[in-house]
This record gives sequence, C-alpha cells and structure tokens, in this order.
Amino acid sequence: MKPDIYLNGNRMIALPFYLHFLILLFCIIPLSSYADSLAQPLPKSGFCPSGYLSSGDYCVPRHDAPPAIEKQGFCPSGYISSGNYCLARDQAPTTILKTGRFCPSGWLSSGNYCIKRD
Repeated sequence: MKPDIYLNGNRMIALPFYLHFLILLFCIIPLSSYADSLAQPLPKSGFCPSGYLSSGDYCVPRHDAPPAIEKQGFCPSGYISSGNYCLARDQAPTTILKTGRFCPSGWLSSGNYCIKRD
C-alpha cells in the first residue's frame, strides 16, 4: 500500500505516472494552436507597426507584439490601424488579404479581407 501524501495539511491523491503525462499533454496541445496565431515578420511597407522593429526589408515583432496584417483600405473588424498595417486586438479573428473576388472555403469576406469562421 502506498503511503498517503499530504500538502499543506491536506491529503493528496497519488496519480499514476501515465496520468501525469496525459495532463501535461493536454496542457501543451492548446499552446501549440496559440503559437500558430502569434505575430510573424512582415514585409516592410513604410514604418513598421507598433510593437515591431525594422530589420532590413522586414518588420520583426517584439516578444509581446500582436499579430499584424498589411492594410488594404479599412482594417477588418477586431483590428486597429497602425501605419500601413492592421494590428489584431484581443480575440481578433484570423484574417488574410483577399486574393480575387472570393474567399477560400471556411472563410467569410469582409471588404479586402477574408476572416476565418470559428
């Protein structure tokens, strides 16, 4: 029989090793999808947007910079203007520039942009 484990005077349950692994795995998977939405370098068009640094022909995001897209007309919903770019605000939908007249399947048209459906 395994001994009881106590933390701050409260009895804790000892978990089998594989449960620790599964808990860790389910905590990491959501972070990988979050990482896909992080800011990426952009081709430089005039001054870099707020939170980005100039590096040659690119604007490189600082560690806390929001995602940005090239501005074509008005910024889409969920984005704010910063020079020639649109910066994502909290919970802004994934947005790309529209090429042609239609957006790809699973995306909605919004002016010059396509916004990914949830």
